[in-house]
Amino acid sequence: MSDAIPPHPPLRQYYGDASQRERFVRDIFDETAAWYDDIIGMLSFGSGGRYRRDALRRAGLTAETRLLDLATGTGVVAREAARVTPRVTGADASIGMLVAGRAKQRMPAVQAKGERLPFRDQSFDMITIGYALRHFADLRGAFVEYRRVLRDGGKILILEITPPRSRAGYAMLRFHLNRVVPLLARLRSGSAAAKTLMHYYWDTIASCVPPETILAALAEAGFADGRRHVELGTFSEYTAVRR
Repeated sequence: MSDAIPPHPPLRQYYGDASQRERFVRDIFDETAAWYDDIIGMLSFGSGGRYRRDALRRAGLTAETRLLDLATGTGVVAREAARVTPRVTGADASIGMLVAGRAKQRMPAVQAKGERLPFRDQSFDMITIGYALRHFADLRGAFVEYRRVLRDGGKILILEITPPRSRAGYAMLRFHLNRVVPLLARLRSGSAAAKTLMHYYWDTIASCVPPETILAALAEAGFADGRRHVELGTFSEYTAVRR
């Protein structure tokens, strides 16, 4: 197997080098956890819940599915999944995010890095990752671990934001995510960290590896039938099956 696949180059305007990325990400999510759901609502103009429900249905979520929501944060994806199945477990490296999520809905959740999961082999029917793939260190290594905890025939669903290919679409998305949302986040929370988080969010989106690289990393990790479905030219849904 070849070298690691980082989701984007180091962003040194936020941390000194790649070795400091993990701590920066964990700390800034801990610090902004109290306002995270409000900020996410600004990103999606309040339509995020409906979209997440539709994406989960398209991926085949049922009442019998044992689901692991990775990088669950405050549980925005997990809560939508819990409307369908009671067997939802969340995992996140940020204890601040997990604590904030418990105030909204109690469900099984563990503090864990996405690349090292404290679960037995073939424990779940589905894994979801909601807009957090950009925060991992190595896509291929993470996918190998996810394949381990999925049963044979289990599915992975990755939700991500992909900049439109057109110049006009790219410029509009950049203006919204890198100008409007950071300002609103600062005004809503009174926190400079919330504004920084939104700038970081955009920079990871803008520098993220292309969809073809994500699908290739899934295949190299042992997943089959990798596909990308796109909504509104921006919202990517990657799915693949454990074989």
